[in-house]
Amino acid sequence: MQYQPFFVVGLDRPGSIICICDHASNIIPKFWGSEGLGISKSEMNRHIAFDLGAKDLTLKLAKLLESPAVVSNFSRLVIDPNRGIDDPTLIMKLYDGTIIPKNKVINNEEEKRRLNDYYDPYHNAIEETVSSIKTPIVISIHSFTPKLKNGKKRPWEIGILHTKDRRLSDLLLKNLKNDKNLCIGDNLPYSGDLPGDTLDRHCVKSGHKHVLIEIRNDLLLNEKLINSWANYLGKIILKTVKSKE
Repeated sequence: MQYQPFFVVGLDRPGSIICICDHASNIIPKFWGSEGLGISKSEMNRHIAFDLGAKDLTLKLAKLLESPAVVSNFSRLVIDPNRGIDDPTLIMKLYDGTIIPKNKVINNEEEKRRLNDYYDPYHNAIEETVSSIKTPIVISIHSFTPKLKNGKKRPWEIGILHTKDRRLSDLLLKNLKNDKNLCIGDNLPYSGDLPGDTLDRHCVKSGHKHVLIEIRNDLLLNEKLINSWANYLGKIILKTVKSKE
């Protein structure tokens, strides 16, 4: 089977919500051979290479919402699809204390190859899926590590990230805050307003409603936890998108 840098499921589903997952995979395409990017297997299983649990959560959530999903199929260390092409962190040379040897001396030709072979096809798939729906709503699913190597802990269980367009994120935050058992980050642990990133590219400029949801990855360690979050988020998202602004 020929390698593809993305996959799309559920195009025949009736829902207008599109679930996307930028950092779904830690796959290093065979171009690099057995040495990959020059870091160990244990490093490739860390959050620096992909968002743990995010792919399965995205696929289960899309199925519950009867909506399509667009999922990346390459590690963010190859090239980060959730960055603009002018972003200095598009191809990471150092990430959370780990040096990426094959990225340290990257030249313009290799950067263009990664854009053409991985980054562009993934974004083209999102664009085609968004364009196929009359009034699309985009839900971007990510996960984050509970603690960085600098020791700083992140207490939030879920983060709702937004751009300048807060139509959907504000409603989602309002509904989530009814659950007093959750520690919720409002534009935490990161800001969702990053010029050139996925939501900026596919939603902000075209006016489509959108939100980025971050789940702490120690809460996505197994299928039971992932199913629980998918069911929970599915209900909250459906309630939110049906709410009056």
